[in-house]
Amino acid sequence: MNLEYIQAILPALLKGTWQTLQVFFLTLVLSLPLGLPFALGSISRFFPVRFLSKAYIWVFRGTPLMLQLFFVYYGLPIMFGPAFRMENTVAAVLTFTMNYAAYFAEIFRSGIQAIPAGQSEAATVLGYTRAQTFVRIILPQMTRIVLPPVTNEVITLVKDTSLAFALAYTEMFTLAKQIAAASASIMPLFIAGAFYYIFNFIVAWIMEYIEKKMRY
Repeated sequence: MNLEYIQAILPALLKGTWQTLQVFFLTLVLSLPLGLPFALGSISRFFPVRFLSKAYIWVFRGTPLMLQLFFVYYGLPIMFGPAFRMENTVAAVLTFTMNYAAYFAEIFRSGIQAIPAGQSEAATVLGYTRAQTFVRIILPQMTRIVLPPVTNEVITLVKDTSLAFALAYTEMFTLAKQIAAASASIMPLFIAGAFYYIFNFIVAWIMEYIEKKMRY
């Protein structure tokens, strides 16, 4: 009976899994590169750039992600008109991207500042430009340093995708709750929990593999 029940609900849960993976991968692909300019901006010598970058980071790290989702999906159209109304998928990805870019920016900043300043000075003596110094010397070392905290944020992102339910986005956990309520069974929630566990395990394994490869 349980096996038949699982077989019956599995297609719906797999559809929800695809929705979850969409938000996850789009957020990761967009927020990781977006975090780097904000990290560089937050340590810039130019006050306006530094102030704006830090303000962005403070706002998105200092307010709840749920509130940000509501603001982007519901608040923007109310404040600025229907032109700012967007699909729930777009709103979810946009909000998650802006939020996680702020966290990645702080991680990248700490990684950059962990590298001794003497290395940049030595590169200048050798005739490297600032861009060459960053790309060839700073960036590879920073990437190795920040991998563990980035891994933690990526795992958190997997779990945070469930907050997209606030925008009526039918990701996997939302579907699991709906099926559980309709069938008066807790099994869909167990399956959803197993998905999050397995996916986080895969993410952690991949990041650990990359970390080992970058040890030199």
